[in-house]
Amino acid sequence: MIRFVLSALLVLATGASHAQSSSSHGLSMFGDLKYAADFEHFDYANPDAPKGGTVRLSALGSFDSLNPFILKGVSPSGIGGIFDSMTISADDETFSEYGLIAESVEVADDVRWAIYNLRKEARWHDGVALTAEDVAWTFETLTTRGHPFYKSYYSSVAKAEVLDSHSVKFYFSEGNNRELPIIIGQMSVLPKHYYEENDFDKTTMTPPLGSGPYRIKSVDAGQSITYELVEDYWARDLPVRKGTNNFGELRYDYYQDLTVALEALKAGDVDFREEYISKNWKTAYDFPALNDGRVIKEEIPNGSIQRMQAFVFNMRKEKYADIRVRKALGYAYDFEWMNRNLFYDAYKRNTSFWQNSDLAATGLPTDGELELLSAYRDQLDDAIFTTEFALPVTDGRGNPRANFRQAIALFKEAGWSIQDGKMTNEKTGEKFEMEFVTRQPSVEKLALTYKKSLERIGVDLKVRVIDTAQYQKLVESFEFDTITMVLAQSQSPGNEQRSFWTSKAADEEGSRNYGGIKNPVIDELVEKIIKADSRQAQIDATRALDRLLLNNHYMIPQYFADTYRVAYWNRFSRPDIQPTNSLGFGNWWIDPEKEAVHQSQK
Repeated sequence: MIRFVLSALLVLATGASHAQSSSSHGLSMFGDLKYAADFEHFDYANPDAPKGGTVRLSALGSFDSLNPFILKGVSPSGIGGIFDSMTISADDETFSEYGLIAESVEVADDVRWAIYNLRKEARWHDGVALTAEDVAWTFETLTTRGHPFYKSYYSSVAKAEVLDSHSVKFYFSEGNNRELPIIIGQMSVLPKHYYEENDFDKTTMTPPLGSGPYRIKSVDAGQSITYELVEDYWARDLPVRKGTNNFGELRYDYYQDLTVALEALKAGDVDFREEYISKNWKTAYDFPALNDGRVIKEEIPNGSIQRMQAFVFNMRKEKYADIRVRKALGYAYDFEWMNRNLFYDAYKRNTSFWQNSDLAATGLPTDGELELLSAYRDQLDDAIFTTEFALPVTDGRGNPRANFRQAIALFKEAGWSIQDGKMTNEKTGEKFEMEFVTRQPSVEKLALTYKKSLERIGVDLKVRVIDTAQYQKLVESFEFDTITMVLAQSQSPGNEQRSFWTSKAADEEGSRNYGGIKNPVIDELVEKIIKADSRQAQIDATRALDRLLLNNHYMIPQYFADTYRVAYWNRFSRPDIQPTNSLGFGNWWIDPEKEAVHQSQK
């Protein structure tokens, strides 16, 4: 699985500057960095946290490869921890990057190039020095032999040039794209010397060589993987690493069902669990260890952008091409009934791809949005300018007749009508049938509930649960009909939006444009986000994009929760400050006093 890169853009906040470039210890979006060059550690990390102990976590499905950088195969949870990047993000800023492998970054004023000056102490786990040759080789290899995502994501990076053993210069094919130095800095760096003797292009169960805080200790193919903290990790005392990666071992055990994983927590086979099923959270956490305090159940506020979870239509199939059909299918989705009867009123409805942020489109278009959208007025529905977007709502009683009537009317406008109880194309006689695939049995109940609603408008929905490897293959090759998508966004969107929404990405196997969206206005708005020269320009372009994505009904938004629901055995302590943009579990540690009590209670 690709380590998804959240994007941002740079402003060099401190450091020396001259006429054509400036150099700094970090990069940020459009303002100053929070942390000065001499900062000691991130505020949300405890530099005195003890290191050690084993933490057992659960993962869903299976894995069949330890190579996360190619299209083929399913890689295991946690594997990103064995690789370092040139820069690392701070979780308490809108978006910023600070030097990890790179001690400093020099960027041209017109953002035509960036030079990364590497730390001479950086080492691979085998003791070999990490050099500029590794960085340049990584870029070339990922963009020519890696997962198709990389070629798209780095499409505006022209080349990498090794200046000396610890300096590498990247040239950009377009100027003033302030995100490009950031996304290159986030790139996981791979060891050239290792892959001169090992095949990069194939799946493998041989642990790869890394330079990060963890290395692979043991693997039980498809069942479990254990990572161990690297005792002599080269970056252990850098400010960006102090107080982080505190667990001595991280073990991920794989379960085929989330319910089984919950039972593993109760039995003491899993130490920490984030709960995503509201029914479980309300009804399944009643067991002796929780009742006597050995297990802690807690809701932690989640102030980050909420992920968009949605049913996605594969518009590469003709039946989904008509917006009236997609809109009709949305009228058959009764969120209010599901939330009341399936979710214990635990969720809120997704109404934006940037939920819980100033990037979300609300109300009517702002002046900034109007300035952008007016240029495309003849290509857009007038409702975008005159009517506030709203999803269909019901009274939650389970029989939204008005919504069903509206759905049938929309189908009728699109050339479909109910014949012998089935929604039928009036020209071809084709029956409107759908197939929903998932790898999570817990999602099946949600889909089956939607199936019952669709039957009321003559649409047949087949629900199929498949294994992880089969699911990933179907999704990456776009051979599905309908799936559930969960998409995380950044406070500072950029180049990754090309992979999500653009016409080019719709034809690129492995992209995240699952729905096959091809809309020239959206293509141009994505470029305006990437080229934004101020925070306000970025906000305006992102809101405009959000508005178009919603109004075109490419998917049916589902729901989100604005807290982290976690349960864990009482072995952990955590910093007093929680990062605003994440749960921050990687900054927790096993508390020696609590661990002693825990062991005595076994």
